Formats: sequence, C-alpha cells, structure tokens
Amino acid sequence: MERIYLDNAATTPVTEKVLAAMLPYFTDKFGNADSVHYKGREAATGVDRARTTVAKVLGVSRAEIYFTSGGTEANNWAIRGIAEEICLKSGKNRIITSGIEHASVLSALSRAAELGVKTTILPVFEDGAVRPKDLADAMGDDVALVSVMAVNNETGVRQPVRELSQVARAGGALFHTDAVQAYRLDIKELASLSDMLTLSAHKFGGPKGAGVLFIRKGVPQRALIAGGEQERGLRGGTVNVPAAVGFAAALEESERIRVNEAERISELCELFEKLAAGAGGVHFNGRRDRTGVVNVWAEGVEDTSLLDLLDMRGVCCSAGAACSSGSPEPSHVLTAMGLGEGRARGSIRFSFGAATTRGDVTRGAEIFVRAVADIRKKI
Repeated sequence: MERIYLDNAATTPVTEKVLAAMLPYFTDKFGNADSVHYKGREAATGVDRARTTVAKVLGVSRAEIYFTSGGTEANNWAIRGIAEEICLKSGKNRIITSGIEHASVLSALSRAAELGVKTTILPVFEDGAVRPKDLADAMGDDVALVSVMAVNNETGVRQPVRELSQVARAGGALFHTDAVQAYRLDIKELASLSDMLTLSAHKFGGPKGAGVLFIRKGVPQRALIAGGEQERGLRGGTVNVPAAVGFAAALEESERIRVNEAERISELCELFEKLAAGAGGVHFNGRRDRTGVVNVWAEGVEDTSLLDLLDMRGVCCSAGAACSSGSPEPSHVLTAMGLGEGRARGSIRFSFGAATTRGDVTRGAEIFVRAVADIRKKI
C-alpha cells in the first residue's frame, strides 16, 4: 500500500544533505568536543561551525546560541531561567502566556507556579490568535516575561509576534517566542523581536533530539543541567556533535528554500481545504494562514475512528500535537479557542512539508472525503 505522509508538524524526514553532513561525526570525527587532543578539536570545530551557521541565519551572535535536545528542553530552559533568576529574586514575579502554547511551556509554568511564580493566561478566540490589546491590558510592573509562540503547532495560526513583542518590551518585560513551527517565516526577524527564541531541527528536515535556544546577551539565565562546563557553563553534558551539525545543516537548507517553499506550502493548504470541503459538514479550525497545517473537523465523526480508517487506507496524520497523542483529554488548543469539547475531540490535523507533493495532498484529501462518508453511513 502506498503511504501518504501528512504529519509533518509532528516530524519530518532527515534530508540527504543533512544526513551527509552528520555522518562523519558518527564515524571518523567521533571525538568528544571537550577533549583537548586532535579528535576532540576536530569535533569541536564541527560544533563551532554549526553555531556560527545558526547565528548567521538568525542574525545574532554565536555567543547567544545554545544547543539543546529539542524544543521542549529549550522552552523549559527559557521559562525556568526567568522564573528562578528574575521572578524569585525581584518584584517582577509574573509571566504572561497564552492558552494555546505547547505543553512544554504550560507545564514549565505549572512547575514555576509551585515555586510561587504567578502566571497570566491570555484568552484566544475562535480564529486562534492572541490579541495584542489583551496583552497590553494584562501588563504591569510585576511582569518579568511574556512567552507566546510564533505559529501554533495544531492549527498553523500565526501569532502577531511583532505587536506582542512591542507591548512586552514597552512594559519592561522580556519576550520569548516558541518558533518551532515557524521555520517558514522570517526567522531572523523573529529573533530580532525576541529576547529568547526556541527552534527544533526535526520540524525542517533535521534530526530528532536537536534544538536551539537563542538567549540574547544580558538576559539573566542559570545552568539548566549541572555537572559540566558545556554551552558556556549553562548546560552540562557531552555535546551531541552530530545533532548540532545536523541542526545547522537543516536550518541553512530550510532558509535557502524558505520563500519559495512558503508559497508552495500555502498552495498545498489551499488545495487540501478545497478538496476536503467536498465531504460536506467540514469546518476548518483557526484562521487560514496556510503555514503548512490544516486542522479540520467533520461533523458527526470522531477523531479516533477517522484516524484509524485513514491509517488503514494509507494516510498518516494526527489528532493534534504528537507529544500529547496519548492523552484522553480534548485538545487544549481548540478548547482555548472556545470550539467546544466535541469539536476539540473530533478534529484532526494534516500538515505538509518539503517532501509533500501536490499528488500527496490530492490523494490524501480524496481518501479523507471517502473515509468521512463511510463513517457517517455507519452512524
């Protein structure tokens, strides 16, 4: 059976160019980047070059780039660092976020709350976007950090990062954005608007377990992992050299094709929406920003039944964030948008990447339409 992969928001295949860049660091250049001998220096050179590449793409200093194990770790680091270095040491004891953030941000804030840090959750409306005015109304002298993602991983809705950043900074707060799903946007611009920014390689053709946290110079932080002097003393542990090299290669390749790819992906989203609407009683969740994610609800159809049938017929998609796929709870993103429990439980996500073809989208949408019809016949 031909498999159609339409779950690129969960992960993407490693590209041949990225794999080729990584392979030497598993074999010939296998050294520990902190060893002082030749093999160590060889590995360290790979990490240094990777850091330089990432910094160039983001338009920041090499010293502001920190390699992590992925977006979840980077988000936890950003939140925890501000909570412990500012919130617990000053009168700025509040962090503002939104109800549609990735679970890693919301969970990190729950942990911070146990230490006494206060959190304000901004409302999100049916279009899936945060309102800058709501942030302005929520600001106060006690706010240390505002953390709002750039593109939602379940709906693909772009957030008004520029306006949110301006409000946060005008109010004396730092601004962090989870840009894991925003690699088709201008990453350099996002970095310029942020004091901290999160990226994860496996969303754009890089390896899993490879992330970056950009921390602007002067932003207070603390060691995430104790036990070593790696990452300038802020993240102990042997550096994952192949992951760092792979991250840089993937980011560089993604940036090279970004403008044309964003246009192509937008067209694929539009095509899928047009064809999927043929099922009747179909609703698309969130504003149609067409960033590569289409979140759809078919009336009268449960997500589990539909996902199972689509999988049996060769289509790979999901009910939302892959990291939350084992949860029996409805999507917290769709719930925050006020769509109701039934719709939040019944919606599924199709997402497109660099390897997705027009044929994949057409075939996937056709299978979706037939699957919805077949399930409805049995109700």
